[in-house]
Amino acid sequence: MSESGHSQPGMYGQGRRRRRRRGERDVGAPGQNLSGPSRDREFQPRERRDGSEDPPGPLIQKTPIILAKPPGERAKPSQSGHGSATSVPEKPIMLMKARDDGPKPGTPPETAAQSSAPGPSKLEKEGQRPTQPVYQIQNRGMGASASSSVVDPMVGQSKLLPPEKMKHSIKLVDDQMNWCDSAMEYLRDQTDMLVVGVIGLQGAGKSTVMSLLSANTPEEDQRAYVFRAQTQEIKERGGNQSTGIDFFITQERVIFLDTQPILSPSILDHLINNDRKLPPEYNLPHTYVEMQSLQIAAFLFTVCHVVIVVQDWFTDLNLYRFLQTAEMCKPSTPSASHDSTGSSGSDDGAEYYPHIVFIQNKAGLDDFCPRNLKNMHMVVDKLMAHSHLKYKGTLSMLDCNIFPGLGQDYLTTEVNMFLLPVQENDSDDGLTKAAPGTYPLFSLLPGYKGHPAFSTLVHKLRSRILAMPRCQLSHTILTEKNWFHYAARIWDGVKKSSALSEYSRLLC
Repeated sequence: MSESGHSQPGMYGQGRRRRRRRGERDVGAPGQNLSGPSRDREFQPRERRDGSEDPPGPLIQKTPIILAKPPGERAKPSQSGHGSATSVPEKPIMLMKARDDGPKPGTPPETAAQSSAPGPSKLEKEGQRPTQPVYQIQNRGMGASASSSVVDPMVGQSKLLPPEKMKHSIKLVDDQMNWCDSAMEYLRDQTDMLVVGVIGLQGAGKSTVMSLLSANTPEEDQRAYVFRAQTQEIKERGGNQSTGIDFFITQERVIFLDTQPILSPSILDHLINNDRKLPPEYNLPHTYVEMQSLQIAAFLFTVCHVVIVVQDWFTDLNLYRFLQTAEMCKPSTPSASHDSTGSSGSDDGAEYYPHIVFIQNKAGLDDFCPRNLKNMHMVVDKLMAHSHLKYKGTLSMLDCNIFPGLGQDYLTTEVNMFLLPVQENDSDDGLTKAAPGTYPLFSLLPGYKGHPAFSTLVHKLRSRILAMPRCQLSHTILTEKNWFHYAARIWDGVKKSSALSEYSRLLC
């Protein structure tokens, strides 16, 4: 009211609003907005850092970002004693609240303070977002921190360190047919592995093929191969290089087993000339040599995913008879025990048989003829018709594009067979010399081989072998270390096999 007793109208009129300046405060009852009756809301003045107060107005809440450790690690002291170079970096966890869940303008500050307070959020309470990863693999690019610490303090589990690289093969079974434990230190507790074994006659090229499949290339010197091949001196004496079973594992966790030659005449000659004492259950040296070969073959048929049969000429009927005999002497797959930790297979009564691959090594130009190739597949299929070994359906030369003119249905009875030509150096292949009276242009063309280069065929074979199905070796899932103990038990059982003892008695 004015001094005259009349009510004083607004200073700016009814349709005009006053612009609020910074620092001004309204006088009147709290919550009353002088700018108009349609905007009446409750506001609370907020103090600033300099002691002044902000003018009342709508509070705009931004999205809060909370950086916090997992609840289990908040009470633990930070491990910073090793320095910044060796400490494991802690991964922060960002908890972001959605904008729709934030307080709207005009919400009382008590409600906003409760929603933005540090503590377990709504998402964390409901269990929709885990606070810790379940499994973490060590990053190889972490440098010094990768080798200094083994346990991640945030995860609390052991990391997978890079496996040790082998430079040469070691003994799994020595020349006295005794089991060796030196391969245990190269194995790990993981199940993604492939076991490849090889058998063949003397001088067929088993060690060379296994070296090329595992760690070497055709361009390297053969003296640097992981499996030592026959030297020129041993070839001249007619001796054998490999004895027992050699072991090598690659960085890709592929186990290669190289064996001594089966039915080897050099081993028989060594027994006879050196007057080596035979075990009491064997009376004749040739019986002992044959029993050694059957033990090795039966062992590979039990503990390998893939068994490679290397032969340097086609075909030896005695070799296929030997394979069928070793299959009959193969020990049965052990049943799952009550204390096994792995998961059981689908059928506990199923017997395990590996994939078998026939490699025709040192093949000539005629062997790559499509007609001869078809006959070779037909002969092997007839010889292995009654075998339980998986000798067909997993490796095809037609899929490797070695014979581009042949269709997929050309080999109706296609078996797991691969042809490798005689190993030659690329420098020896050079350009052919022009014959007298020929056009000089033909001197620039390479000689006709009838097949791709040796290195190309080895690369295709290696890719097919590594892509073989990794079936379950036993009724429980085996890790690398469990496979080692399983193989040791199988080897001990093979040496004491009643089937082999009965077969040796019949031979004597």
